[in-house]
Amino acid sequence: MLNSVLWTPLVFGILLLVVPRRFAGWWAVLGTAVTLGIAIALLAGFDTGSSGMQDTVDVNWIPGLGVDYSLGVDGINIFLVVLTALVWLPATAFAAFRDQDRPKFYFALMLLAETATLGAFLAQDLLLFVLFFDLMLVPFYFLFGIWGSEVDGKTAFRSTLKMFIYTLVGSLLMLVGAVAIAVLSNTSSDGITFSLSALQDGTLAHGSQQWIFWLFAAAFLVKMPAFLVHGWMRDTYSSAPLPALAVFSGVLSKVGAYGFIRIVLPILPDASVDYQTVILVLAVAAILYGSVMAFTQSNIRLVAGYSSIAQLGFITAGVFTLQVDGLNGSLLQMVTHGLVVVPMFLIIAILYERSGTTDMRKMGGMATRAPVLAAIFLIISMATLAMPATANFVGEFYVLNGLFQTKAVFAYIGIIGVVLAAFYSLRLYQQTMHNRGGEGLVSREIGLRDAICVVPLVVCIIALSFYPQFILKRTDTAVPATVSAVAAGSLPKLAEDSGEAGYAPLSQESKQ
Repeated sequence: MLNSVLWTPLVFGILLLVVPRRFAGWWAVLGTAVTLGIAIALLAGFDTGSSGMQDTVDVNWIPGLGVDYSLGVDGINIFLVVLTALVWLPATAFAAFRDQDRPKFYFALMLLAETATLGAFLAQDLLLFVLFFDLMLVPFYFLFGIWGSEVDGKTAFRSTLKMFIYTLVGSLLMLVGAVAIAVLSNTSSDGITFSLSALQDGTLAHGSQQWIFWLFAAAFLVKMPAFLVHGWMRDTYSSAPLPALAVFSGVLSKVGAYGFIRIVLPILPDASVDYQTVILVLAVAAILYGSVMAFTQSNIRLVAGYSSIAQLGFITAGVFTLQVDGLNGSLLQMVTHGLVVVPMFLIIAILYERSGTTDMRKMGGMATRAPVLAAIFLIISMATLAMPATANFVGEFYVLNGLFQTKAVFAYIGIIGVVLAAFYSLRLYQQTMHNRGGEGLVSREIGLRDAICVVPLVVCIIALSFYPQFILKRTDTAVPATVSAVAAGSLPKLAEDSGEAGYAPLSQESKQ
């Protein structure tokens, strides 16, 4: 089943070569729908009580280099796989409802990007993960460069080039780190291995972990993007085609945070503890910076972009609490943020089509003739600001609880970000829906085609708001195992810091 969910989008993308041009979009929608069906079946068969890998695939791929074609799912990645399949369908359908230049190439790239993203989440071999991580960059470079728009005199390719360079440099550093881990962890006569489970059980020297940590951190922080390495974000988010940008912001940014959980914490536990405070500083800085910048922007694309930086700051902070609550909150926040940001970008596309601008100061008054659209956008806005009774609130609550258990000062700073989120979210909603409308604004109700793309995601947001345990029950077994792996690899350091940081590996009873 893992092979099916991974390769189905690519197979449909290849078959696009023989599909008539006018049916290219609908063929791609069919491919994403089939992928979603397989992902749902995978979730339905998931064993909630198991902490190990399930539905595994393990084949010797390049034996001479110790590289395996190894796939698997557990409580950490199962919902990220489902999220990927879920949001790709409405984003692809939204594009299919509109005329695309060179549609075969466009939708083939979308399907290739879905396979690459799924591969990064499913890979259980370090080099295979690096391969899919790098492959994700290729289709989006062309999607953003060819179908993007010129902004401030910069062509789309020029804006995308900055993203490509940032991400490529990070990926190359990660490749060096992956090879270093495999070579330096090799203590057997059987040769090197890139198996994540084998590398986690290995003993990498403390000094080696220190510098390898930053090779992976550079790649993952750039991908998010995180504070100080987000220089590519502004140009890319201003020019990229919105359906492709929706999945890019909703899913690809989560691969970096997932990489920290899957690779860095269990394989580099000493360095994770040593640099915990540094990463937490970057995380809370991202929360404050992203929130303040989102509040000062008039371009609705950039409001969504900077708010994503702030939300990913929360996710990163939760990961580096090194607590069960924090990691559970991060995983929940990854899913809920993806469910929120994708319909937000699709509604931004609708607003752009009706107003001819992305400047929200020239919008407004949409709610007078489009109450359903306004209601949908209100739900999304409330989820963005983590209103109590939303799943986003539960995720942030878990993260803040983990921060209080670790270093309370960061929790207090993080709360400021929660307050600021209310300002930029409500400002965005107010100026687009209720202020006086700009000249030439077309105010009409959301169409059936667009509603088909947006409403199912909003339903998922509401459902998780009532029952976030649907996700948390399935992460409860895998997350403590990850925290225990960090603790087992860094007992001396953790014991030294326990008085100051308040560290204690949480049992299931203490978590409850």
